[in-house]
Amino acid sequence: MTALLQYASLLCVGAGLISGALALLAGRDALAGLRVALDFWLAAGLLRLAEPNALTTLLGVAIIIAVRQVVVAALRAR
Repeated sequence: MTALLQYASLLCVGAGLISGALALLAGRDALAGLRVALDFWLAAGLLRLAEPNALTTLLGVAIIIAVRQVVVAALRAR
């Protein structure tokens, strides 16, 4: 099961890159593209939490959430 979760997580990372780039190109809005990408990356982190002994991964997810909030707030301020 862990290999399946790793592949699903990797798929979410790739989907975040592609979807974020497409949102950026389609809407010409960096904030929207970044939000889409960070949401997929958050999903990847949450998938990794399903693995056993995921305490270190929990810290990674918390960091991703914090970075998302800081980046969105900084882009809104501009």
